[in-house]
Amino acid sequence: MRTLIIEPLTKEAFAPFGDVIETDGSDHFMINNGSTMRFHRLAEVQTATPEDKAIINIFRADALEMPLTIRMLERHPLGSQAFIPLLGNPFLVVVAPLGDAPEPELTRAFITNGRQGVNYHRGVWHHPVLTIEKRDDFLVVDRSGTGNNCDEHFFEEHQLMMLNPHL
Repeated sequence: MRTLIIEPLTKEAFAPFGDVIETDGSDHFMINNGSTMRFHRLAEVQTATPEDKAIINIFRADALEMPLTIRMLERHPLGSQAFIPLLGNPFLVVVAPLGDAPEPELTRAFITNGRQGVNYHRGVWHHPVLTIEKRDDFLVVDRSGTGNNCDEHFFEEHQLMMLNPHL
């Protein structure tokens, strides 16, 4: 079984999968008579049709037991999905490139610094939210509309991967 190497999350490394939502290294301009820095357009909400709507949610996630066997990934073909940590805790991200099915050999793992969010582009394979803390809260921006917007892929036994943040 392949053990995923957990990489620090950077804009460059994550670019094939979506956007890193962070202020560090991001352009900004001043608003509100100079009292507020606006970090503009850090990510775009992607939707498939004009009738779709961007919605804002809060997900309260419980930690999964680690090390974790990665048995499945999901994707959202009709819209992007962004996760922004609300409590400042690092979290794990497991992703695979666009395709009919995720390829285990191209699957990557990242860890955020607790001040970064991610925006998975439409159709990017990813594991459901992976908090490191016992319980954590995330602001989630995604798509609402008609049609199935969640495909799940379960790996065959020989394709399973291990995620171990304690290595």
